[in-house]
Amino acid sequence: MSTFIGDETAPFFGDETAPFFGFLGAAAALVFSCMGAAYGTAKSGVGVASMGVMRPELVMKSILPVVMAGVLGIYGLIIAVIISTGINPKAKSYYLFDGYTHLSSGLACGLVGLLLVWPLESWVMLESGIILSSRAGQSRAE
Repeated sequence: MSTFIGDETAPFFGDETAPFFGFLGAAAALVFSCMGAAYGTAKSGVGVASMGVMRPELVMKSILPVVMAGVLGIYGLIIAVIISTGINPKAKSYYLFDGYTHLSSGLACGLVGLLLVWPLESWVMLESGIILSSRAGQSRAE
């Protein structure tokens, strides 16, 4: 089967639905981790407001959780960029294994960012996304 890529027709060996799953993983990483970052920012914003009423001299110190919660969204963005660069439209093959690997890495990153709003655990999200994303491309049919 050949598909149109750019100005020329090139043979494509792989599944045509696989990039859908890859981009779905990138979207999941970005959306879910940003939802977790928004929730963490809201919860820590309530703490900052409470601190402003009870102990105004400590307000600047209580802004750190807001910043750390925002980092969760940045981790999701990093994984989404890594996944989307792994889906190359000029590549000769992109199999379902690659698409499912990118989907699983995006879901792992996004759902960890959504469920574990605690900022100190966010490294799990980044590492799982990088490790799973690096597995893509290992199912090449010879």
